[in-house]
Amino acid sequence: MKSRALIATLVLSTLGLFITLALGLLLVPLAAEAQPSPKVPRIGVLSGSTLTAIARSHAAFLQGLHVLGYVEGQTIVLEERWAEGKLERLPDLAAELVRLQVDIIVAGGAPAALAAGQATGRIPIVLAGGDAVGTGLITNLARPDGNITGLATNSVELSGKWLELLKEAVPAVSRVAVLSSPQSPFAGRALREMQVAAPALGVQLQSLSVHDADELEGAFAAMSREHAEALVVLSGSIFNIHRVRIIELAARSRLPTIWEGRDAVADGGLMAYGPDSASLWRRAATYVDKILKGAPPGTLPVERPMTFQLVINLKTANALGLTIPPTVLFQADEVIR
Repeated sequence: MKSRALIATLVLSTLGLFITLALGLLLVPLAAEAQPSPKVPRIGVLSGSTLTAIARSHAAFLQGLHVLGYVEGQTIVLEERWAEGKLERLPDLAAELVRLQVDIIVAGGAPAALAAGQATGRIPIVLAGGDAVGTGLITNLARPDGNITGLATNSVELSGKWLELLKEAVPAVSRVAVLSSPQSPFAGRALREMQVAAPALGVQLQSLSVHDADELEGAFAAMSREHAEALVVLSGSIFNIHRVRIIELAARSRLPTIWEGRDAVADGGLMAYGPDSASLWRRAATYVDKILKGAPPGTLPVERPMTFQLVINLKTANALGLTIPPTVLFQADEVIR
């Protein structure tokens, strides 16, 4: 009897252990499923331009994120909003990103940053180019203190240099048209800088303000009437989006052009002088990374580019019948042949 009782006890004990183990195995997956999945950061991208117009810069931004270990759609999600040259849409697009509760807004240019700054004082904003100081976005580059940081540029400082380079490349030039957008926050100051520099260079300026692409034909007709001999295209989303059209009109009018960005020269403009926008966007990815890792944006110093690129398109020069002096070619960082 004792042996039977002992056997029964062992059987029950073994059965109990088996049931306990089985329940444990069943509960482990349930416990694992109950753990909340890690939050995937959502990064807003706000620009007055189009994705097509800034494709090279956008690709550089994604590359910068990838190098830092982020994979779009897996470890990071992008919410992109493009104003397509209609800068009046920026406030609504910025407000939309705020409603989506993105973790950071990357602003392509000062107009986008201004709209984002007006929409939120809480969400960190990373500037990818644009005059942060002149537009009042930031007062202290070393310690911005607010929710805006990133990469700042100042096209106003370059405007006199554009006239100098045009004069060096085409010494006979005496009448220069300047194409600007009334929506640009720096166009007025840039034009004033050029007006100061023009007399010493023996150049007269013709200022033309264009609201949208429909006014480009009329602007070039006005250049022809005033016998313009060259063209400065100031920065602006409308001109970046429609740069190929502007280049075609300039070629028809036999006008050498100078721009701030390299992309216009790659598309057929004559010259460009300014910071490389792709480098700015790539560098913006490092600000995103630092903020996601806990750095307050107000403690991250705003960077300004220390180097500027001079890009010259010799194919365009040949089409215009121009011979670029060796002294100018020697300064070039890139020559498109």
